Amino acid sequence: MKQGLKMTEPLYLVVSKDGKGDFFSIQEAVEAVPEQCPCVIYVKKGIYKEVVWIPSSKPFMTIRGEDAFETVITFDNYAGKKSECGRVYGTSGSASLYVFADDFRAEHLTIENSFDYLEDVEGKQAVAAYTCGKRLVFKEVQFLGHQDTLYANTGTQYFDHCYIKGHVDFIFGAAQAVFEECVIESIDRGLQVNGYITAASTLVNKRYGYLFLKCKLISTAECNTVYLGRPWHPGGNPNAVANVVFMYCYLGSHIHLDGWTDMSGFKAKDARFYEYKNVGPGASVNASRKQLTDEDSRKYSKAYILDGWEPKR
Repeated sequence: MKQGLKMTEPLYLVVSKDGKGDFFSIQEAVEAVPEQCPCVIYVKKGIYKEVVWIPSSKPFMTIRGEDAFETVITFDNYAGKKSECGRVYGTSGSASLYVFADDFRAEHLTIENSFDYLEDVEGKQAVAAYTCGKRLVFKEVQFLGHQDTLYANTGTQYFDHCYIKGHVDFIFGAAQAVFEECVIESIDRGLQVNGYITAASTLVNKRYGYLFLKCKLISTAECNTVYLGRPWHPGGNPNAVANVVFMYCYLGSHIHLDGWTDMSGFKAKDARFYEYKNVGPGASVNASRKQLTDEDSRKYSKAYILDGWEPKR
């Protein structure tokens, strides 16, 4: 660790695969940061095959990559895989990046779960990032996976110009999150139902869940084969009533005409699923796709979703 830094200044650490930084691995740098110490961890280009864990005791941390495409955090755990001690990881245990701290920021990175989805195994859920914290920012970050790519589970989170790729429930959880000007790509599985973009589990006492604002939804999948989302009730919890809004988005032709669908006995019509002024071949207005009124749309601003927090872009 560098010496002589004033504690009033953010700690600045460099991670590099070539040995020219302060650490070889990102997790080593995270562990070297004192608790409650603001810091910037600058990560040079390279593939970092490791599980990165940001504990709640280390808020005010920034991980900044040198290049969004060439600075890669990756690992290949999956839900059905057994650890060295024989424990099955499960979905929440399969992530490549864990964020439990508040006021965390990630920039110019790729976060990937590289598990081979075509492998013939049980439990194919494989999370790239598991995020739990208040005032989290992800700017120009790629999230790559297949099933369950991004587990935005609790807190307030902001995704700015990110790229998120997957096929089944690949943005899911109970966080209050805004996705602004992001590209959301659904992988073509060659099936009649190619997948579901969201599986929110917003608690009924929370007014807001996910807001997709000015995003672009793309895919090479056939027309009408991907749903905007379905309502996830973890463990059958009736108090998880999903809230997802797509507003001012471009929807490709892969988006199903019905927009939303049911999940595990829970009806999409009972969830809080809405759209507002979307465009593109996948945009449609019908009985199964509830539209916000102009008045109601004003209640779905970034400030409302994020409990009054104004993230720095």
